[in-house]
Amino acid sequence: MCHADSQSGFVNLGNPSQIWAIPAIHSAAEDLTLLHNTILNNIHAGDRIVYLGNYTGYGENAIDSVDELLAFRRLVLSIPGMIPSDIIYLKGMQEEMLSKLLQLQFASNPSDVLLWMLGNGLNTTLSDYDICPHEGIEACRRGVMDLTRWTQSIRNKIRLHKGHQDFMLSQYRAAYTCTDKHISPLLFVHAGINVGKTLLEQGDSLWWESQSFEAINSPYSPFEKVVRGYDPSHKGMNLNCVTATIDDGCGFGGNLVCAGFGADGQVSQILQN
Repeated sequence: MCHADSQSGFVNLGNPSQIWAIPAIHSAAEDLTLLHNTILNNIHAGDRIVYLGNYTGYGENAIDSVDELLAFRRLVLSIPGMIPSDIIYLKGMQEEMLSKLLQLQFASNPSDVLLWMLGNGLNTTLSDYDICPHEGIEACRRGVMDLTRWTQSIRNKIRLHKGHQDFMLSQYRAAYTCTDKHISPLLFVHAGINVGKTLLEQGDSLWWESQSFEAINSPYSPFEKVVRGYDPSHKGMNLNCVTATIDDGCGFGGNLVCAGFGADGQVSQILQN
């Protein structure tokens, strides 16, 4: 059974026999549905499913992607022995940007922040929720009160879709297997990690510290391996002794995959849509 720490945003996955890790989806709803069908044929009670963030962004089917995630959750929980804590969602860059967008009125330079977000995948997500980015740019120009009304309209548009707001609020920063008994404890993150800091000190590094990930050449204690689900450089999957990048480029011309990690910390299966 998983144990979550709501204050730190981390979740202990315990000691499952298998962990199914899904990397960045980027609104590829059809690919996600196909992958879910494959996972369903392989999952067993006691396994864990960990999504590593970036459920939306860049692609045009954000709403359908979240709907598919919620529908698959219900389907998995219908399997005898599966419980809600067996399914974990990490927050990715796209989800962090959307969260910050809802607080845009507090930014010192909201126009610049909004334009940067729009250029980094958020534009298509907003459009799918029927949110006009141009209205946001105009609201930034007019001032705090108009910008506050615009961000509130975003909340209202998201609430129109059942379960979407709760989905946003149920995401963790990172997940890990038990370090006191597990043969090879694993740490699951979105895009990167600062090896010079403890897990509690990571802050935004879990989303933005991606450049040095490939240079990690020794275990990040107390974990034997760090697994990430998004590589902004889109270099494809890369597995070694101490790190694993399982992003195969979905949303950028690549495939959506799922990596199954066994109790020994090694990849036991690679599933593809």
